Order: sequence, then C-alpha cells, then structure tokens
Amino acid sequence: MATETQFTVLLIEIGILVLVQVGAIIALMVAVQKSTSKMEAIADDLHRRTVPLLEGANSLLNSTRPQIENIVANLTESSEKLKYQVDDIIDRTRLQVVRADELATRTMDRVEETTELVQHTIVSPVRQIAGVLQGLTMGFNVLFGRRGPNGNGRQHASTRDEMFI
Repeated sequence: MATETQFTVLLIEIGILVLVQVGAIIALMVAVQKSTSKMEAIADDLHRRTVPLLEGANSLLNSTRPQIENIVANLTESSEKLKYQVDDIIDRTRLQVVRADELATRTMDRVEETTELVQHTIVSPVRQIAGVLQGLTMGFNVLFGRRGPNGNGRQHASTRDEMFI
C-alpha cells in the first residue's frame, strides 16, 4: 500500500500544480485582456483625434495643389526671363565697354595728333623765329660794336648752338 499512497500523493501534487498553473494562466489572461482593452481605448482615441487632422491636411493639400503648381510654373517662367534679361544686360555692357574703349583710343590718338600738330605748327616756328631774332640781335650787336652777354664780345657756346635750330 505504500506505493499506492505514494502514487495518490503524487497525483494530488500533480493536480494541485495543474490548478496553480490554470490559475496563473487565468490571471495572465485577465491581465492581457485588461491591457488589450486599454490599448484598444487608446487606439480608438488616437484614431478619433488623428482622422480629422489627416482629412483636413488632405483637403488642404488638394485645395492648394493647383496654387502650388501655379507658383512653381511662375517661378520657372520668372527664372527664365531673369536669365534672358541678365544675358541681355551682359551683352549690352560688353558692347558699351567696347565703345568706351574705342572712344578712349580715338581720343588718345587725336590728342597725340594734336600734340604733334602743335609741335610742328607752333613750337617749331616759334623756335625758328626766336633763333632768327637772336641772330639779328647778335648781328646788330656786332655791327654796332656792343659786347655779348658775357662781356667779352663773344657769345656763350649754347647761344650759338641755339641759332642753328
């Protein structure tokens, strides 16, 4: 009988353990059910709050899409016009720089020509007349017996050199 008693005790122990496990599983199931209901409540609240926001955003996007497309098209067109105008301004500026360079070159050429003309038509004849007058003065001085500028009747060598210019 001892084996039978041991077997009965073992069966009772197994039954108790099975009941404890069933209790733990039931407690776990109740806890999961509470968590699930809380999560569902949170999900419903989130759904209730976000759906109107998403619908409003979608409506706003749908209503502003043509305006945004129009703005993008206008910006593209403005950019192309601006590029054309900048290119035109650059071309005109280059042309004006070339014209200014040509004007400066012509002006410098005319200044050089005028300088040469003044040199040949005014300065050279004035020097020649001055030389002739100096020669006449020296001739009169010699003729009338006056002494030269250095007091010895002879003129300085540079004065004679200037007479032959």
